[in-house]
Amino acid sequence: MAEDCNQTLRELYQFLDGQLTDDDRLHIQRHLDDCSPCLEAFDFEAELRLVVKSRCVDQVPEALRARIAKAIEREV
Repeated sequence: MAEDCNQTLRELYQFLDGQLTDDDRLHIQRHLDDCSPCLEAFDFEAELRLVVKSRCVDQVPEALRARIAKAIEREV
């Protein structure tokens, strides 16, 4: 696998989350336009996110949110 593919796959989640700079986003978009294996990985991850989002509609109880926040604070 080419280094450009490795970098694209490493940054795929940031790309999907809109967390990349405009330059990085454009670089990945161009790579996806030219690389069918990376585009296939992108399509899979994008579809997986949609499925998870559509199935995970339950609200997290506030007590659980508080416990998780405290646990994170202890770790940081």
